[in-house]
Amino acid sequence: MAAKALRQRNRRGSRQDANNVPAGGEVRPAKEEKISEDSSKSTETGPELISRGGQVWAPEGSTAFKCLLSARFCAALLSNISDCDETFNYWEPMHYLLYGTGMQTWEYSPLYAIRSYAYLWLHALPACLHAHVLQTNKVLVFYFVRCVLAFCCCVCELYFYKAVCKKFGLHVGRLMLAFLVLSTGMFCSSAAFLPSSFCMYTTLVAMTGWFQDSTALAVMGVAAGAIVGWPFSVLIGIPIAFDLLVIKREWKSFTIWSAVAVLLLLVPLVAVDSLFYGKLVIAPLNILLYNVFTPHGPDLYGTEPWHFYFTNGVLNFNLVQCWQLHFIQSEFKGQLPQPYAPGPLATQIIPANMNDQNLEEPSRYVDVKQCHYLVDLETDEETPLEPRYSSNKEEWSVIAFKPFLQAS
Repeated sequence: MAAKALRQRNRRGSRQDANNVPAGGEVRPAKEEKISEDSSKSTETGPELISRGGQVWAPEGSTAFKCLLSARFCAALLSNISDCDETFNYWEPMHYLLYGTGMQTWEYSPLYAIRSYAYLWLHALPACLHAHVLQTNKVLVFYFVRCVLAFCCCVCELYFYKAVCKKFGLHVGRLMLAFLVLSTGMFCSSAAFLPSSFCMYTTLVAMTGWFQDSTALAVMGVAAGAIVGWPFSVLIGIPIAFDLLVIKREWKSFTIWSAVAVLLLLVPLVAVDSLFYGKLVIAPLNILLYNVFTPHGPDLYGTEPWHFYFTNGVLNFNLVQCWQLHFIQSEFKGQLPQPYAPGPLATQIIPANMNDQNLEEPSRYVDVKQCHYLVDLETDEETPLEPRYSSNKEEWSVIAFKPFLQAS
């Protein structure tokens, strides 16, 4: 009975009673219980944990947030626009929505309608607040939008980091945080105004929901990326759907939240796009049909072998302000954008001289003699269509000269 009473007192954590007991087997259960209690308490403290076998540590949420936010704001302020689509398919149309002028690409022609104005308005709304309420200039609006994108990316990464720490442990979470902060790919994509970057945000949200056993968050994350961003990102949701439907058998919850996603995301998107195009438009469906079921869509801009993404994963302010932007003929043989038509219904007008095969449209060019300023790239090669304008001192004078890193 004495031994039994002693063990009960040890469970209450009485160190004095434990010290009065002779060394022997009776004390070991109490010691094991105390270690177990200490371990459980340490586990509940969150990202920081210290064990007797060694130190296991990962940054707290606030520390991780500061690291991520610093890296993302650096990207917003310093990274270049590396994709021409970002300039002409997103910044230019949003400029039209904000200021009434902008270049229109064939993707925004009502004849093809494979871009979403609803996606543009997600970015145009905060830009409109900054531009018209605060009365700031366009350069500040540009940086403001990029900083908003960087902040959104940072928040998604933070919750993903916490979910990884909880699901896979602090070692994995710590390494993943280091890769996120130092990744070249994240630096380029975090503040980019592109549907692929938006899908990256939603994928982080979806994975967070999956790791935390939140069906609603997982389904809504995948749906947002596929409906609002890029429809092909739905493939990322296949492992999530397999886990929810085949392994966990959560058919009811999956079906309900899929229906909610359609109502909350697809219906407003179709309504906004149909308003701007002047007809019923389902932009994600048009993108899918063009890229998969047309003879030229999949191969128009080049294809890569299956191992491209693995190879590329290892490697992992081009803004010109002028009076009016025009193009002169050069060795580039693709299709260039043209200004939106005048009037409030310009987004509903089918523009002339556009095609969906990226064929050259000579109507885009003006005579170089009509130009007051010229932005030119000088290379080692000189052709009749691309002469070295800076050497023609009689007609041109160099105002500014900047080095250019040519990737090819």
